[in-house]
Amino acid sequence: MQIHEVLQSIATPLGGGAYPRGPYRFVGREYLNITYRTDPEALRAVVPEPLEVADPLVRFEVIRMPDSSGLGDYTESGQVLRVKYQGQDVDYVHSMFLDNGPAISGGREASAYPKKLGRPRLFVDSDTLVGTLDYGSLRVATATMGFKHAVMDPEEARAEIAIPTLMLKLMPGYDGKPRIAELVRTEIQDLTIRGAWTGPARLELHAHALAPLSDLPVREIVSSSHILTDLSLPPAELVHDYLAG
Repeated sequence: MQIHEVLQSIATPLGGGAYPRGPYRFVGREYLNITYRTDPEALRAVVPEPLEVADPLVRFEVIRMPDSSGLGDYTESGQVLRVKYQGQDVDYVHSMFLDNGPAISGGREASAYPKKLGRPRLFVDSDTLVGTLDYGSLRVATATMGFKHAVMDPEEARAEIAIPTLMLKLMPGYDGKPRIAELVRTEIQDLTIRGAWTGPARLELHAHALAPLSDLPVREIVSSSHILTDLSLPPAELVHDYLAG
């Protein structure tokens, strides 16, 4: 393989890359979101500058993705933090756990999603929408919401998930020092809200050394949503380089 052919590849191994080139289209993407207020100091401890914390809001989400172009069928869960960047409200992705190798590799390498292997589930149990997250064999989160108790305004649902999203990309060099240290930005495109509901919700987080969701404890449930969508994820773009200068 010649050098120019190597440079045209986006992922290893050559000849069978771990993930295909994006952008990625998601059909029938289903969210369970529970937004809660946590301890301000706990939140500030994990939010990198130049992002700022105002109201200490965290969104725990479980996302079912049965039809993801190039990536297949998987489920994802994690925590998203509402912060400010240059005076604008944005979401900062703090942690993501999922059960799909290409999505983990592509999310980390081609973008900056903080993805780790986990076992999330989203399902209906009688009259309850349930989202769970296991890390290894241990349960680290359980979310419950009344199933379709009240219709949610589609524009409110759109605003909840389509806000600009920032992520931290860290990659070491071979000397152990940072080679890439960046904040990047992405924003959902071509979004269709197929249905949206709200209802009573509860969230339980369990302590775990390597999946420390409970480090951002639940102090008050603020809102909950169940949203069905089709959408696209474009490539991320650089907004802040920590190593510049």
